[in-house]
Order: sequence, then C-alpha cells, then structure tokens
Amino acid sequence: MTFLESIFARLERSPNSPVLGEVRDGGIVSVTGAQLLALVGQARGFVAARGLKSGDRCAVLAPNSVRWVALDLALMAEGVIVVPLDPRQVPHEIAAVIKDSTPLLVCCSKPEVDGAALFDDIFSGKHEVARPPLRHADHDAVTIVYTSGTSGEPKGVLLTAGNITFMLGCTNARLNQLMGARQEPENVFQYAPFCFAAARILLLTSLSRNSVLTLSTDLTRLAEELAIAAPNYFVNVPMFLERVRRKIEESIQKRGGFAAEVFSRAQRTYQRKQSHSSRAADSLWLAAANSLIFPAIRRNVGPNLKALICGSAPLSADTQLFFMMIGIPVLQVYGLTETTAICTMDEPGNVEPGRVGRAVPGVEMTAAENGEILVRGPHIFPGYWQRPAETAKVLEGGWFHTGDQGEADPSGNWRITGRLKNLIILNSGHNIAPEPLEQALVASLPEAQQVVLLGNQRSFLAALVTTNGSVNGARNGVANGIDCRVNGRRIQSVLDSLNAGLPHYKQIRAFQVLPEPFSVENGLLTTMGKLKRDAIAERFAAEIEKLYQKKSA
Repeated sequence: MTFLESIFARLERSPNSPVLGEVRDGGIVSVTGAQLLALVGQARGFVAARGLKSGDRCAVLAPNSVRWVALDLALMAEGVIVVPLDPRQVPHEIAAVIKDSTPLLVCCSKPEVDGAALFDDIFSGKHEVARPPLRHADHDAVTIVYTSGTSGEPKGVLLTAGNITFMLGCTNARLNQLMGARQEPENVFQYAPFCFAAARILLLTSLSRNSVLTLSTDLTRLAEELAIAAPNYFVNVPMFLERVRRKIEESIQKRGGFAAEVFSRAQRTYQRKQSHSSRAADSLWLAAANSLIFPAIRRNVGPNLKALICGSAPLSADTQLFFMMIGIPVLQVYGLTETTAICTMDEPGNVEPGRVGRAVPGVEMTAAENGEILVRGPHIFPGYWQRPAETAKVLEGGWFHTGDQGEADPSGNWRITGRLKNLIILNSGHNIAPEPLEQALVASLPEAQQVVLLGNQRSFLAALVTTNGSVNGARNGVANGIDCRVNGRRIQSVLDSLNAGLPHYKQIRAFQVLPEPFSVENGLLTTMGKLKRDAIAERFAAEIEKLYQKKSA
C-alpha cells in the first residue's frame, strides 16, 4: 500500500473523529476524516475540470491551512506533481520558482499571482470526485520541493512515492517508540510551512496515524497557540528552542529571590553532573528545582509534551541539556530535502546531547576522507528538476553527497560538524568550520541573537554579532580591548575566555555588533532560520572591510 492509499484508508476509518484543525479565535476549528475527504473531493473535481492530468505540475502558494492539506491530497490523488511555494518568500523569489518549475496551474489562498486559481473557487463545491486515489508506482514523482537556498539559486528536489512511503514507515516506527501503546489520538502541533520537506513529512505522517494535527495560523502568537493545542510533540528549528530557553532564563532572573537562586544552582549542578564532577550537596539543589520550579516551566512550555523534535540545523548541546534538565526530552533529526527530510533520528530514552542519532533502519551513512557525509537508501531523491549535471554531481558513485561534515561514534551516533561550503580557509591555509565556534559564542552571550564568523582568505577570524534586543544602546566595537564600550567589553571578555582554549588560528580577534538581527524580512535568513552567508557578506562588505583594516592597523 502506498503512503497515499494509507492516508485515505485512515481518513475513511475516522469519519466522525477530528483529524486536522486550525487555531482560530482562541480555540481549535477541526475537521473529521469524512469532512477532510469531502474537501479533497471538491479539490479533485476542480483539478479534473481544469484539465490537469497525471504528471502535470501545480504550484500551491498559501499559508498552512486545512484547505492547503485538502488540495495537496487532491493533487497527489489525481497524479499531479505538487510544487509547494513558500508564502514568506519575497515576490521575485516566488516568481523564480514558478518560472523554473513551469506549473500548468498556480493555486493561492488570496490573489497574489496573475491567473492563479483561488481557494474559494477550488472549494466552491461546483465539482466533486470521490474515486480512490491514483495508485503511484514507487518511481513516480509526487512533489518538487525547492531547497531554501542559503546561497545561490534554489533547486527543485524531486521526491517520489517510494521515497515518501519509505520515510513514513520510518517516522511511524519512531513515533510508536515515543508514544507507546495508546488508544486515544495523539495531539500534534505544526508551525513550519508545508513548503519544507520536514513539515510535509510530519503532515503526512500525522494523517497516516491515530493523531490530530493542529496547524498554527499566527506565528506571532506561537506561545498562545501551543497552550491551546497542548501537543504531545511537535517539530522545531533550533532558533525557536533557543528563544524559548532564553525567555525562560530571563523570566527566572527577573523574578529573582529564592526561585532564581535555586534555578541557578540547579543549572550548575546539572552541568557538573553531565561532566561527572558532582558534589555532595548537588542532589539537594536538583531535587528542590524538580519540586518547586521545573514542573511550572514544563506546564508553560507544554503540559502534555512527550518530547520536542528538532531539525533543520544542529542544536547546541547546551540547549538540548537545558530542556533535558527541566524534564522535556529533545530528539534531534538530521536530513536534507534530497533525503526526504530524514537520515537519522534520536531514539527516545537513548539521546546523547550534541549528536543527532543513528541512521534510520534501511539507510546507510558514511564519511568521506574530507569528512563529508555520504548517504544512500530508499529515501534518496532521483534528481533535481531539469538539472542533470548537478544531479550527477551529488549522486556520484551511488551515494548522495550531502555537503555536510560529520562523524559517527562507534555505535553509529552522528555528530554534524559543519557545511563544506561554509568552510573558512584562512590565508595561512588553515581550514575552520564556523558553526561550532558560532554556537559556542552564542551560548556564552545570552544577549547575542546571531553570530557569523568571517575570515575566508584573511589572516584571522572575526565575527558579526547581532543582539536579541536585551542590550540597550549596542554600539559597534573592535575586539582590541581598547575602544570597546559596555557591550563591547562584555563580548571581549567572552572572546578572551573562548580564545584561551583554542589554537591560534581558531581565535576570534575582532568583532562588530550590528544594529539589527538577520531576518527573513531583510533577506539575511531563510524562512527556516538558516543564515544566508553570501547575502550577509555582501550586505555588510564595507563594515567587514573596515573591521579588518582597523584591526590590522
């Protein structure tokens, strides 16, 4: 049975049970299996009336919604290849994807593209189809997902029915481990846009199992939506978990008094426990925090959480340990769009902070001589849309070349160390992966929101630092220990401490504080929170040049 047949069968078994919902007006507006199938039937009728046939392409531009899901299922059921577009991208980027994928039809929730079909028309009920979904062969393409494009032009990744069917088997097996045997439906929350492979896999997994998936409708009110959805698990990006951690710590500090003292001592105690250097009284502080503070934090984050799932980029070990300390496991997932979103998954109850788990059953992973992670298995995409040369390059030798660097321990548990294309090569010839140093600096600077390391073909490393708004009057500074003002001295102190344990070529010798964070809106972050390093270097070229000239003077 294909993944699509499994989903339709599950919806048919749940005619009167909620399967999907949206957060609206302080509550959840849900649809049952029968209601979702009716919406799918309306969309299938519209698609058939427009003359789309198996193998044609249709682009979908809209925020997550029940109707988005119904249209997605309808298109795949008719054999149409779905091209999900990112509604948060700027217009020229959306236009570039449409031009590259050449869809016969573009569907939108509101008038945004000339000639597009609108959801109100698609779900008008004028046409309806109730036949079984098309039975896909494993090699049939069902979607083209465009990579987020941290540098260069996004590429369309073809994913097949076989890719998705295999991956849903993997995700269902791991979620069964997490949730155990239960009769009641699981509650799942989703805020990442469906244009991303991981978000789509969570959607399709949820529709294939006994769960109710609640969709976010306002990213500015995630905390409220989470409280309403009360999920058992949901998928996150590291940036979101870093923000949650920072808000918790800031809230405790503002409260002050006994609670802040217990929390601070418990943190230090937990850190010593992880480094196997516990003291006699440590258990008392952890017991106090577990009794007086951590339960309230867990209730605020999510009273029903079994785990937080995190992907898209490596999560810092410190943040993973923070959530483990308060009693919320964080399970890391590693993968790329080209691997149908997943290669490794942490196993519940067997998590090592800083690592992303072992390869899922049926997937092979190895490291090349240069540390690049190579992968093969049924989840590997067949190729990029209309890019045969680039496809051949990344699939050379029968392995998918991920472009990520990593290493596995003897048990096969992987740690991601960086991206090959992000590698900084100093003019001394030293090669440096920036991500570990960036993560270390952010972890040591609660007031820093982002750090970008510089130094390609330079004589030393420097950093651009953005603040999270907790530092007032932030000013630019050069880390020479002389001209830095208040926040500059703070950053310099952290750099001195960090540099003390590093070889000379890895030491960060200059920095600049920028007036605003990198964001999707200013074009310096992807919609999944990844740094657009090339765009950052171009935007701040003058500041970077001045930074190096001043330090070298």
